[in-house]
Amino acid sequence: MGLGNPGKQYEGTRHNAGFLVVEGLARRLAIPLSEKKFKARWGVGEVSGRRIALFEPLAYMNRSGEPVGQFIRYFGVSTEDLLAIHDDLDLPCGRIRLVRGGGAGGHRGVLSLAEHVGHAGFGRLKLGIGRPLHGEAVEAFVLSSPYPEERAEFRDMIERGVEVVEFVLERGIDLAMNRFNAAPRSKRDSEAPPGGSP
Repeated sequence: MGLGNPGKQYEGTRHNAGFLVVEGLARRLAIPLSEKKFKARWGVGEVSGRRIALFEPLAYMNRSGEPVGQFIRYFGVSTEDLLAIHDDLDLPCGRIRLVRGGGAGGHRGVLSLAEHVGHAGFGRLKLGIGRPLHGEAVEAFVLSSPYPEERAEFRDMIERGVEVVEFVLERGIDLAMNRFNAAPRSKRDSEAPPGGSP
């Protein structure tokens, strides 16, 4: 499931990176996000013979766990099968990282999800948005579009995010972590000094 905020004013913002990946995946897999039950937009399809659901909570970020919790309880979805896709301030813009569990890093959507799912051990695809460069408050930064000089890198990251999630659906998260966490994927990453932030 992708995390974000509902409403046209938030479309294309850093905080809605998770929505952008889900919407790209829905187009690629021809799965319409037409269902509206559970205060969410979602659709069901098949990948490699497995039934999957693409899901966007339509509650605001800090309450996004509520519809996810309702959905998984109603359909009996195992939390081991969840993959939360969300922006991450602690990764440079353009970086992606797959993890299973770990801390929320202050991300209110992940905190809400953990609260309503019952634990934080689910899979997560983190989409790097970096930190403010011009003194903006973090709240304003995440609710804004990427800087002009980062827009191409942000778009590329969303496209790679779609590829990563498709791989997870086909081959599983463990193989995906080995493949996509192994090496930098952007020019900025390849120039980073050894031992820098992941």
